[in-house]
Amino acid sequence: MKNALKQFEKQQYLNLETFRKNGQGVKTPVWFAQDGDTLRIWTQADSGKVKRIHRDGNVRIVPSTASGEPTGEWAEAHAKVLEDTREVDFTARLFKKKYGIMFNLFGAMGKLRRAKYTTIQVEIH
Repeated sequence: MKNALKQFEKQQYLNLETFRKNGQGVKTPVWFAQDGDTLRIWTQADSGKVKRIHRDGNVRIVPSTASGEPTGEWAEAHAKVLEDTREVDFTARLFKKKYGIMFNLFGAMGKLRRAKYTTIQVEIH
């Protein structure tokens, strides 16, 4: 697993592919932070990717550009949603450390919209 995670080091984005009920993949470029052997994504709790992961945790990930263009090799992974406030706060701290002021601005915009956030934890198979 360590080797599979290596391609995500020093990357700003990953493309997360989740799957609809009919099996169709939905690719979404997202910010992420590494936490040991897992990757964490901070996202809106009511997003489509969260709903799809609740139904099916099998996902694919790849390091990518901001527009989602892959910059590495796709990896099979398992994702789960962590809704516990402590988990979400921990992920926010990881993001503040990695993304700094950009994350603070993103978070401020979310507060204005009264967005609720959650964490997606991803483990590569």
